[in-house]
Amino acid sequence: MSSQVLRFADWTSPVPPVRREVLSALPETAEDNPPVLFVPGLGHGAWAFAEHWLGHTASRGFAAHSVSPRANGSLRAYVHDVVQVAAGLPRQAVLVGHGAGALVVAHALARYPARAAVLAAPVPEGWSALGAALRANPLGTLPALIGAAPRLSRKQLFSAELAEADAYRAKLERTPAAIYRQVLFATPPAAPVGDPPTLVVGSPDDRVVPRKALDRTAARFGGAPLLFPGMAHDLMLDTNWREPIDAILDWLTKELAG
Repeated sequence: MSSQVLRFADWTSPVPPVRREVLSALPETAEDNPPVLFVPGLGHGAWAFAEHWLGHTASRGFAAHSVSPRANGSLRAYVHDVVQVAAGLPRQAVLVGHGAGALVVAHALARYPARAAVLAAPVPEGWSALGAALRANPLGTLPALIGAAPRLSRKQLFSAELAEADAYRAKLERTPAAIYRQVLFATPPAAPVGDPPTLVVGSPDDRVVPRKALDRTAARFGGAPLLFPGMAHDLMLDTNWREPIDAILDWLTKELAG
């Protein structure tokens, strides 16, 4: 395992230290459950899970945490931060990544022996991601073809009936083009350490992640995606946010019992 966890770049070019933003919600009574670490995607911060999922997860008996991406970082640095935060938790953690955060989690699994993992609306790698974005939001995606970062539209991220959509979109931070390119053309993640159970969840109506991409990602982990029709890309902020997180926690409870 040491050959996977320790890598050449870690000591020849270490990731600079940074003060990480971690938001947490703890259950009222101590439970014999692993902590859950939520990892947001590009443009989002820990706040995106603090809106609903952190508190709900704590109410189900799991200590819940979310880590924000470091400013002006890199995909490698974000993976490093997730591994460091997870390693600092008192028990072996469950990693839950959303969007590009799911890609970060997939890479972190090769370095951290997670208890389990969930990839929510995981963005595909390579040109398939760019093609899907061009079809859904051509004007916002065209800048990516000339080296700039894309601009995701309101309808790509949120359901039409979500009253808070404009307020949430105002919280999004512009992703540097360099980081977007790193995500878009990331190398496939190495095999997870310890082969943790992994669940893929998403929506067939997601305007960022195509249904075929969900199928491919789930097949990589030997299963099929758990789908929530009618929901937009930002599952954790949707009007029906309870459905996916309850399904995730139900799955996790069964995995822990097994």
